[in-house]
Amino acid sequence: MARIVILGSGGWGTAMATMASRHGHSVTLWSKFQKEADNLSKTRENPLLKGVKIPESVNITTDIACAERADLIIIAVPSVAVRTVCREFSSIYGGQTVVNIGKGLEESTLLRLSEVINEELGSPKKLAVMSGPSHAEEVAVGIPTANVVASKSSETARYVQNILMNETFRIYTSKDVIGVELGGALKNVIALAAGITDGLGLGDNTKAALMTRGIAEIARLGEKMGGKRETFSGLTGIGDLIVTCTSMHSRNRRCGILIGKGVNPPDAVKEIGMTVEGYRTAVAAYKLAEREKVEMPIITEIYRILYEGKAPGEAINDLMIREKKSEHEVGWK
Repeated sequence: MARIVILGSGGWGTAMATMASRHGHSVTLWSKFQKEADNLSKTRENPLLKGVKIPESVNITTDIACAERADLIIIAVPSVAVRTVCREFSSIYGGQTVVNIGKGLEESTLLRLSEVINEELGSPKKLAVMSGPSHAEEVAVGIPTANVVASKSSETARYVQNILMNETFRIYTSKDVIGVELGGALKNVIALAAGITDGLGLGDNTKAALMTRGIAEIARLGEKMGGKRETFSGLTGIGDLIVTCTSMHSRNRRCGILIGKGVNPPDAVKEIGMTVEGYRTAVAAYKLAEREKVEMPIITEIYRILYEGKAPGEAINDLMIREKKSEHEVGWK
C-alpha cells in the first residue's frame, strides 16, 4: 500500500483517487477551493463524474501540506495551473516521486509540463509523466484501458507502474518523456479540428484523413524536439488521438462541434464549462511549429479559426487545395 496525494480534484484527479483507493492505497485528494472540497466531502460525488461515488476512505482536503506525507504525488491540474500548484508545495517537497497526469503545454513559455515542474521543484530526480487514452468517466468505473508512464529514470517509471497498474488500468513504461508529453498535449488540438468537421456535417472519411495527417504533424514536431517517432504510433500518440477525436466524453471534440456549427470559439469554450486544453495548446503548438520550422498545416488552420476568425469551411478548403505531395517525407526521386 502506498500513500498517494492527488493534487487536483477535477474529473481526472477524482477518477484516479477513486481507482487508487479501490485498490488498497491510502489516498488524499487535494482541492485548491474550500467550497469544492466541502461539496466533495459531503456528497462523495464529483459533478464531472455523475453517479461515481468517491470512497469514504479518500481524504479530501485543501491543506497542501498533505503532500509532505506522500509516497507518490500525482499532479492532476490543468496545464495553466501546474506552475502555481508546484510553487505552492515546493517548500515542503521532500524528494518523493512525482507524476504529472495532465496534458498540455505552458502557453507563455512553450515549455512541456515536466519542464515547468523541474523549474519549480528544482529538477526532482523522481519525476514521471503519464498519458494515454483515459477518459476519466471510464477510468472511474473500471472500464479497461492502458496508459504509458515515462521518465528519464527507469526505476521511477517502474515504481509508478507498480503502484497504479491494476486489472483495469494497464501501464506500460517508456523513457521518451518528450514524445509522451507532446503526443498527449497536441492531440487535443487535432480533436478540436475533428469536432469542427463534425459540426460542419462532414463525414467519416474526413475525420479519418484528419486524424491520420494530424498524427503525422505531431510526430514531425515531436521528433524535431527530441521525441521518438515510434512513441507517436503508440498509446500516447495515435491511441490518445483516436479516443479524443471520436468520443463525446472529449471536451475538445465537443467544443469543436460547437465551433463547426458557427459558435464563436471563446463562447464555445465557455459553453463547455470546463477546461478545454486544446484551445490554449493551439497557441503553443502554432508557436512551436514556427520556432522549430516544422510544417503543421492542420495546427496552423486551427489556430487561425480559433484566434484570427477564419471560417472553418474556408480552413478545410485551404487544407484540401494545398500543393501536391508524397504521403511520406521521402517520396520518389
